[in-house]
Amino acid sequence: MRLLCINPNTTAEVTAKVVAAGQALAPAGITIAGATGRFGARYISSRSSAAIAGHATLDAYAEHGADADAILLACFGDPGLLALRELAHCRVLGLAEASCLAACELGSHFSIITGGERWPAMLEEFVAQIGLSDRLASIRAVTPTGGEIAANPAAAHAILADACQSASREDGADVIILGGAGLVGIAGQLRTKVSVPLLCSIETGFRSVFAQMLTPFSKPTDGVWALPPAIDTIGLNSRLASQLSRSSCSIENSMTESDSK
Repeated sequence: MRLLCINPNTTAEVTAKVVAAGQALAPAGITIAGATGRFGARYISSRSSAAIAGHATLDAYAEHGADADAILLACFGDPGLLALRELAHCRVLGLAEASCLAACELGSHFSIITGGERWPAMLEEFVAQIGLSDRLASIRAVTPTGGEIAANPAAAHAILADACQSASREDGADVIILGGAGLVGIAGQLRTKVSVPLLCSIETGFRSVFAQMLTPFSKPTDGVWALPPAIDTIGLNSRLASQLSRSSCSIENSMTESDSK
């Protein structure tokens, strides 16, 4: 089985680190391919860059997703997640979504620690979108951005550990998520310094998608996650334009014709 890991940031080094982390956890029989955003921000840190990243997510799927059995959207905040879930033929999970759901299984209230001053408001909106606002204790952003942390992880250890402890002691979190593709590998080095369970969003995302890949998946042919109606587009990557020009009705008809032969 093939898992496609899409990083809509345009930093290929982060994609490589994320894929390596997944390969270390992957069960036998699952291979992992990485895809980096073809355009957009080096590291997403605002609503504007996140909006562009949503397009980059769909673009990467159109280019690399044809033979994927599942997709992990490897950017905490999950830009383009719902659109990708609508368009993709296979199972789709996002780091933030998977991490928040896993945190709710471990405790009553969770906090998110990440890098970048604009992420708290953006992540509050995301948590509300997935219906978990009442389980959110807090979101704390440390001074270094995710990109800066990725470039020099060791320099951020102390400030991240302090933020985790503050979230536990002051905000009432009984589970903490260390969120961001650029923070891959750091949680394992901080767990002895944090007094509550600490989730790495990368590890949690991979474990969640691996577990789901063990069960059969069929693309819905009706409802909100069926393929969208065909649309005409201008200026898009030709493969993405082709994906969007297909309609759910035409796919259903082609499947029916194939089955009757």
